[in-house]
Amino acid sequence: MAEVAPICAFGWKAADFRLPATDGNTYSLAELAGENGTLVMFICNHCPYVQAILDRLVRDTRDLAALGVASIAISSNDAVAYPEDSFPRMKEVAAAHAFPFPYLHDKSQQVARAYGAVCTPDFFGFNRDLELQYRGRLDASGRNPGPPDARRELFEAMRGVAATGRGPIGQIPSMGCSIKWKDI
Repeated sequence: MAEVAPICAFGWKAADFRLPATDGNTYSLAELAGENGTLVMFICNHCPYVQAILDRLVRDTRDLAALGVASIAISSNDAVAYPEDSFPRMKEVAAAHAFPFPYLHDKSQQVARAYGAVCTPDFFGFNRDLELQYRGRLDASGRNPGPPDARRELFEAMRGVAATGRGPIGQIPSMGCSIKWKDI
């Protein structure tokens, strides 16, 4: 079922975490934060909305890194109910797409809950002080990739955050598959 992320709560402070990554290391937010901003992305392997943007996501996060904006991807889906989102499959997807960012596993789902993540993809763009400035979409893509000339909404927003510390007032929320929560 498709979900739409809520609008940006400007200034909300990023929640800290410490999670294992597909590269074999364990990272905290402080260790990964960028000099000019940090993009925390909730993604997963099986979602068609994520699959539709992977190439553009890799492109945009590489370009953001050159601006001092670090990117972090987190998968929080219930891997028991959705085996495609298991940690071993996360490693395969990260390698196959040459992710230029750490891909972290939130097995407990506590980080997704702390951020209020609702869908994959769900983007949280923070300034250098880890204050939320962007909660929008990557671009006009949906279940299928958008047109080749689609405006790079997330990249443009985070470029502005890197330069000024502030995100755009007008933001179009991200849409994607709901986070696959564990039965408690």
